[in-house]
Amino acid sequence: EQRTGNRLSCRSALTQIAVLQIVKESQQQHGLRHGDFQRYRGYCSRRLRRLRKTLNFKMGNRHKFTGKKVTEEILSDNRYLLLILMDAERAWSYAMQLKQEANTEPRKRFHLLSRLRKAVKHAEELERLCESNRVDAKTKLEAQAYMAYLTGMLRFEHQEWKAAMEAFNKCKTIYEKLANAFTEEQAVLYNQRVEEISPNIRYCAYNIGDQSAMNELMQMRLRSGGTEGLLAEKLEALITQTRAKQAATMSEVEWRGRTVPVKIDKVRIFLLGLADNEAAIVQAENEETKERLFESLLSECRDAIQAVREDLKPDQKQREHSLENDSGKVSNIQYLHSYLTYIKLSTAIKRNESMAKSLQKALLQQQRSEEDGKRTPRPQDLIRLYDIILQNLVELTQLPGLEEDKNFQKEIGLKTLVYKAYRCFFIAQSYVLVKKWSEALVLYERVLKYAREVQSGAGAYTNSLKELPDVQDLITQVNAEKYSLQAAAILDANDTHETESPSQVKDGKPLSERFETFCLDPSLVSKQVSLVHFPPGFQPIPCKPLFFDLALNHVAFPPLEDKVEQKAKSGLTGYIKGIFGFKS
Repeated sequence: EQRTGNRLSCRSALTQIAVLQIVKESQQQHGLRHGDFQRYRGYCSRRLRRLRKTLNFKMGNRHKFTGKKVTEEILSDNRYLLLILMDAERAWSYAMQLKQEANTEPRKRFHLLSRLRKAVKHAEELERLCESNRVDAKTKLEAQAYMAYLTGMLRFEHQEWKAAMEAFNKCKTIYEKLANAFTEEQAVLYNQRVEEISPNIRYCAYNIGDQSAMNELMQMRLRSGGTEGLLAEKLEALITQTRAKQAATMSEVEWRGRTVPVKIDKVRIFLLGLADNEAAIVQAENEETKERLFESLLSECRDAIQAVREDLKPDQKQREHSLENDSGKVSNIQYLHSYLTYIKLSTAIKRNESMAKSLQKALLQQQRSEEDGKRTPRPQDLIRLYDIILQNLVELTQLPGLEEDKNFQKEIGLKTLVYKAYRCFFIAQSYVLVKKWSEALVLYERVLKYAREVQSGAGAYTNSLKELPDVQDLITQVNAEKYSLQAAAILDANDTHETESPSQVKDGKPLSERFETFCLDPSLVSKQVSLVHFPPGFQPIPCKPLFFDLALNHVAFPPLEDKVEQKAKSGLTGYIKGIFGFKS
């Protein structure tokens, strides 16, 4: 019975290792959060050396290499499986490092493929060992998924789309089953890996011949705010190529009643993708993704504007001639430049407005944020954003070709009033924080003035003002704030009168100068107590006296004629006596 119990306990103690969790944690903590594959490769090498030393599993000594292989008989310790996993991760990280360097040195691509094959070889060995009866079922599945993932990456680099798609699908299926089999906390990691693999599968499907995969790839790219990892460069090139094919059919664009021909390919590609980018911004799930999409759109817009500027430079004389003939009407290329600048400034306004909305929500939750110890937003942050928006609106009114467009100028004027009202509102809020009640009340009145001007002039421009913040909500909020401000001002005045009793008045003198006067000073028990003036002030002191020797002018010195004559008598004779040593 005792022997049977021992056998059962040995069978129940199966070797297990969380492959994906170990890989993800190691990658995030040692360089891959910033895309530093070289640092991660160094970490894998150091960890391998530590494991071999701990397990006494060294490959020979300094003078001779003696290869050792991990066998099923020594799998009682899961660190032997970790050895093979780190070998695979080291080869993979070196391959990814070479992939970054291959952009400038194409010959390194051969070394990249060699390292990927090495990583797949180690993954195959890990999968073979995990098929042993000494390893639990979860580790077997994770090893199979890891092997399929590395195989898919190798086939992807070889552009063997069908084989890569089969490997990625196998990996995805295993991780989905693992996610369904465990708790939600454990399933998060598996679902993240599935999301990473999905764009690769769709890209392989597109290259095999599935045209519908292109739209899904673009939506994945827009939702994520950019591309990362193995698919990044290829997906960007594919999207650019697809838009370039569509741009061949685009010859002109219409804006504010004027049709302008578009001959620059980069501008065509940007204008074709503009609607998709704007739709992705609207559908963004969180503020971080929305911010990345705004930055991506602004970057593309700046590139398109730069391309138009390059065509504007050699055409300057022709544009000046057209200005004279057309009585101030700008050329088509200049009007296209104005249109792209309008898109850039409008996008910047929308981005700053989105940031302002998120800051306003944070201001409403300010008390909770203070409890958490985080930095709380201030009204000054919002004032800065609205200053930038107003500056962008000023630039919009100065666009060439739109100076005489009265409707456009009126529309921008109304938008300026709306943002001025919000700017004044948050300036008033900043004054309320420092208890400057009169200044805040005047600014609240200015907010109401701007808001009423917008309401009175927004008759025919209601559609263009729909995207702006609601002015009526601002009026309601200002009216409520005014009453709160008046009540706070009255309470503050009462508190001031109560605290101005003789025993509580503090005249600013340090404690050393008011020993004879009783005063309730709370600062005496604080960290900034005022005991003496430090550093002490300057005091006048007598200067160091200056001595003048006035008696020298009245002193009579003794005569020196006898000494002078004695010197005159000592001539050649004295010189000869001195040579021979005769002394007088």
